[in-house]
Amino acid sequence: MNRLWVLVVIAAVFEVVWVSGFKYADDWLTWSMTAIGIIVSSIALFKPVKALPASTVYAVFVGLGTAGTVIIEMVLFNEAFRWLKILFIMTLLVGIIGLKTITDDKTSMDKEHESWRGSH
Repeated sequence: MNRLWVLVVIAAVFEVVWVSGFKYADDWLTWSMTAIGIIVSSIALFKPVKALPASTVYAVFVGLGTAGTVIIEMVLFNEAFRWLKILFIMTLLVGIIGLKTITDDKTSMDKEHESWRGSH
């Protein structure tokens, strides 16, 4: 898998941390973890958004973050388990995989460089 997409997945994992933190943080340690989640998530997105199609990066980031948050809430925070939630998460993940599959991983700079080389 492309390193840039790995960064998107890392950003989504830390999104789950900070979103859960906003709901459950109640002391300096949990608020610190929430702040770290925001910072790491943002930093991990910088490079992929500049190099890959921003719309696809954002959709993958938000979709994985949403799915992860729902799953974490069910597993760790006793949110009600519902098969319908799982069905919708699976639908979301199929859409994310579809977007990733049809997205050209070459950066716009690579494309520009190839077109410049081909014309000279």
